[in-house]
Amino acid sequence: MDQNPQSFWSIPVTELLKSLRVTASGLTTDEAQKRLISYGANRLKPQKRSDAFTLLVGQFKSPIILILLLATGLSLFLHNIVDASIILTIVVVSGLLGFWQEHSASDAVKKLLAIVQIKAAVQRDGKQQEIPVEDIVPGDIVILNAGDVVPGDCLLLESKDVFVDEAMLTGETFPVEKTVSVLPSDTALAQRANSLWMGTHIVSGTAQAVVIFTGKSTEFGNVSERLKLKAPETEFERGIRRFGYFLGEVTLVLVVIIFAINVFLHRPVLESFLFSLALAVGLTPQLLPAIISINLAHGAKKMAKNKVIVKRLSSIENFGSMNIICSDKTGTLTEGTVLVKSANDVNGDASEKVFLFAYLNAFYETGFTNPIDEAILNHRKPDISGYLKQDEIPYDFLRKRLSIAVTQGDIHLMVTKGALSNILDVCSNAETKEGSIVDLASMRDQIQQHFVDFSNQGYRTLGIAYKKLPTGSPISKTDEEEMTFLGFLTLFDPPKANILDTINSLKKLGVSLKIITGDNRLVATSLSKKMGLPDNKIITGPELRQMSDAALLRRVGVVDVFAEIEPNQKERIIIAMRKAGNVVGYMGDGINDASALHAADVGISVDTAADVAKDAADIVLLEKDLGVLVEGVREGRMTFANTLKYVFMATSANFGNMFSMAGISLFIPFLPLLPKQILLTNLLTDFPEMTIATDRVDDEMVDHPRRWDIKAIRKFMITFGLVSSVFDYLTFGLLLLVLRTNEAQFRTGWFLESVISASMIVLVIRSRKPFFKSRPGKYLLIATLTIAVITLIFPFTPLGTLFGFTPLNFITYLLLLLIVSMYIVAAEVTKTIFYKRVKF
Repeated sequence: MDQNPQSFWSIPVTELLKSLRVTASGLTTDEAQKRLISYGANRLKPQKRSDAFTLLVGQFKSPIILILLLATGLSLFLHNIVDASIILTIVVVSGLLGFWQEHSASDAVKKLLAIVQIKAAVQRDGKQQEIPVEDIVPGDIVILNAGDVVPGDCLLLESKDVFVDEAMLTGETFPVEKTVSVLPSDTALAQRANSLWMGTHIVSGTAQAVVIFTGKSTEFGNVSERLKLKAPETEFERGIRRFGYFLGEVTLVLVVIIFAINVFLHRPVLESFLFSLALAVGLTPQLLPAIISINLAHGAKKMAKNKVIVKRLSSIENFGSMNIICSDKTGTLTEGTVLVKSANDVNGDASEKVFLFAYLNAFYETGFTNPIDEAILNHRKPDISGYLKQDEIPYDFLRKRLSIAVTQGDIHLMVTKGALSNILDVCSNAETKEGSIVDLASMRDQIQQHFVDFSNQGYRTLGIAYKKLPTGSPISKTDEEEMTFLGFLTLFDPPKANILDTINSLKKLGVSLKIITGDNRLVATSLSKKMGLPDNKIITGPELRQMSDAALLRRVGVVDVFAEIEPNQKERIIIAMRKAGNVVGYMGDGINDASALHAADVGISVDTAADVAKDAADIVLLEKDLGVLVEGVREGRMTFANTLKYVFMATSANFGNMFSMAGISLFIPFLPLLPKQILLTNLLTDFPEMTIATDRVDDEMVDHPRRWDIKAIRKFMITFGLVSSVFDYLTFGLLLLVLRTNEAQFRTGWFLESVISASMIVLVIRSRKPFFKSRPGKYLLIATLTIAVITLIFPFTPLGTLFGFTPLNFITYLLLLLIVSMYIVAAEVTKTIFYKRVKF
């Protein structure tokens, strides 16, 4: 096979198929498998490795950990075998803990993503079958319909009224028509009408094409490789990154100063170096990536139980902070089952002929499945046995019409169905109730009045027209003129029974609902009244076209319904909402929703959506229901809250303890804790934090959107770090000045206070309520109490002796527990004052 058929648009189909070693019946499964191995998976960038070995190695790639391991190796070389072995063991155990949690999270996410995997229709082994897009290979024959994403660079083999949206590749605003042909080799990309490009999508029509290039070898692959495209960073990701940098800078400065001073005080260099590095391990939130992965994966699993599949984990945080959700009404606010109300002639009376012609149009339509045609076909079944289909002009979003050519004996007809105004545009006559043909102009006012009446009742109204053809020859769009208007088809989609409760639930969560619909103003007004939305807050598509961006920015916050909206206006509305300071979710499932889904902070689609919409979405619902979304928002906020708890823990007791230890080391003649003891302290305090994902979340953390606030976190860090340090120095004073402890006793006492206070403070700062009024999660409580018990008995064990600890008397234990109790009370009081002054 020719691996790179250059200028394939200039090669005749038969010659190209021969060079690709493929027939019209497609590849065999065996051959496709060989090509998949040869060319690789059809992806723009290699799949992020998440196998066990990669995740395990990832636990030890932190610069601080690597330096610590190097220093441990040096300690071994200098025959300090016991201490070096202990440090090495703790580092490995910490790494294995992180690995176990991340590996479990990774497996869970893979299973969830498999549910909403995008597939493509191909010819394999002589029959059509659905396969994952990643498995498409050069030489595959693909079958494409409206809504499908083109899975590779292809040459058309067959096409019928194919229009493709190439905006993401060429910048062309309108869909371009594609036809089978042979073009000169120097034809510009935008003019290659016989070619389809990876990443573009079919707007209308049907096609069969042979895949030439996949993955990075495609035109889109070349562009993305040059630009090194990656998903935009979410607000939460940006906040976490900045927080990590901030702690990293503080740690680096502190560690360098501590090491320099210890060396200046003539303490052993290697021990001082290991002490500084151990402090760095305690100061840096090295568990943060693992905690975030665990929390997000746990949230994704819980959301999946509520029929919400998360494609991009980081979008959960945006989902939780979302304060506006935009949606079309169909299937979201309504039952999603369109029903036919009536078929009426131009006089507004029921008409069998109008329904018959609508049925013919729907029955013979072969484009994409849509609820309107399904409603017509399910309404009732007239006898159409005498009619034969001759040709079809598929629906597209520019014409907003669908035409079918049929014959009945010697009679040749073109029947057209579509949006009323678009049908009237191609009509010059109208047929009256009596069957006479009159000039359309004389009936236009009457037709418009019927349309207003139907719309005021909340019915969607389509127009039906026909035209007699001289022969049964193929038809084209140019034939859609001089037609005869026959009548109206009215449809309705009843509101969901519980929709008012759902909208109220969203309001209670601080999420406003905005309806963006293509329906006319009158239908939208009728719907908004039923939904309890103010009907005077409506902007229509034509009004939007006349509005400047600045004017839209001012109005967008108070408008609840956008009616008669064109596909390209949806994106503009969403961008305006985001510029106004909102976190916007957009729920769409149609071919024309892709750009709006990309523009939103959270793109939401459904499992039954067009491929292009599902591909653009961050979150996919297995059920098109706002009620499902309500639960998803709750889970998103709970995940956000639990992630934030770890950040608070890392910036309060842990940080305070390490900071205090660094300070006291400058004033006492020995190290307050040995490196191995610091690492053990860090390991023990990590255990409760690893159960954060399962912790309960108070209602007030879910009842309104919350956003990442680095300033508030910094204030929290300073406030609670100082409180922690006060009691740390109180402990130092007790051990050194009151109890007059030796080195081993001091280290044991400080170890006990440090671990127990850091563990217990978790129960305080996990909630804004008093800790005794907010019940923690079962696993968090068990882990915290277990660590406290282990810490208390640890000095009495042989392992404790190995770590350099010594048993303390009962009085010392009692005094240390008193300090911990005072610390908890002080932290409670500080928490109450802090949240009154800092709104977060």
